[in-house]
Amino acid sequence: MKKIFVIAGEASGDALGGRLMHAMKAQRDDLAFTGIGGPRMAEAGLASQFPMQELAVMGLAEILPRILPLRRRIQETVAAITAARPDILVTIDSPGFCLRVLKAVKTLGIRRVHYVAPQVWAWRQKRVKSYPGLWDELLCLLPFEPEFFARHDLQANFVGHPVLESGAGEGVAERFFATHKILRGATPVVILPGSRVTETSRLMPVFRETMARLQLQIPNLVPILAAAPGIADAAGGMVADWPVEPVIVRGEAARYDAFAAAKAALTKSGTSTLELAMAGVPMAVTYRVNALSAAIGRRVIKVPYVAMINLLANRELVPELLQQDCKPEKLAATLQTLLSDPQAAAAQRNGFAAALDSLRPPGELPSHAAAAAILMHL
Repeated sequence: MKKIFVIAGEASGDALGGRLMHAMKAQRDDLAFTGIGGPRMAEAGLASQFPMQELAVMGLAEILPRILPLRRRIQETVAAITAARPDILVTIDSPGFCLRVLKAVKTLGIRRVHYVAPQVWAWRQKRVKSYPGLWDELLCLLPFEPEFFARHDLQANFVGHPVLESGAGEGVAERFFATHKILRGATPVVILPGSRVTETSRLMPVFRETMARLQLQIPNLVPILAAAPGIADAAGGMVADWPVEPVIVRGEAARYDAFAAAKAALTKSGTSTLELAMAGVPMAVTYRVNALSAAIGRRVIKVPYVAMINLLANRELVPELLQQDCKPEKLAATLQTLLSDPQAAAAQRNGFAAALDSLRPPGELPSHAAAAAILMHL
């Protein structure tokens, strides 16, 4: 058997890793997996070395209190890789953790593939100088990334974005209404607060007040909370005192049914914007981090947008309400416009198709393209 050590550090990486493992096993039947992952990778046959959620932190102020535990996990992971001596090490996203692991094992002679390019094109571009020698191949999700890395003498391979395989646009609205006994004349608005406890706990109070304000304008409002698996229980506890009781959906199929039923969405920045675009849901994007992290971010971020769908469209296709604009009155007003103005909603939908089409690799599904690239190293 060929041994593949796979590492993912958050929910999006776990979903990516799960599809990747299935695609790899479809192409070869002599693979054994070990590493770090979540429920999607467990379904594909991975027994995680420790809970993946311990790695899902973001922002300087959020990471500082957890430096020592994270350092221990890096040391444990390096020890596990050294003991296993896998044929290939595949690290998925989570650069704060994965790149440190790659650096620590570079002398072991193990083939290394990093899946999901670090977003140095967006901020702190000087970091790219430290990348030579960290991996044998870099697999990119975004079509403009190989050109960026080529300018820094680093070869990168565009394999397409996994959102194209997510099924995000295949939900069934009628199933959502029937499951939750909601009248068809209701106005569902889906809320995606993120996959990390730190970001969710910061955004949920704002979302609570936003829904309270929106209900004054839309009495038949039905908020839908679509929380990521790792924080679903915590997010559910945060809505106990909401004046507008939200429907809580768990699992991918239920989330995509909610997308199909939703008239609009309020989401944090990230892959969720691409999923909503796949489902044709007009959206407002928001985010708020610790003030220290925000101050640093303003100095180093090099891109004009934070929402991935806006970066692909190269314009503000969907509104971004960040930091000081992440306020209930502004969020509610933006959602009200999307719900009451058909032209505003249609303008977003009309821009989604071209942006998403740029994410397609030539000739095959993204997971198959990534699996083939990785297995070439065997």
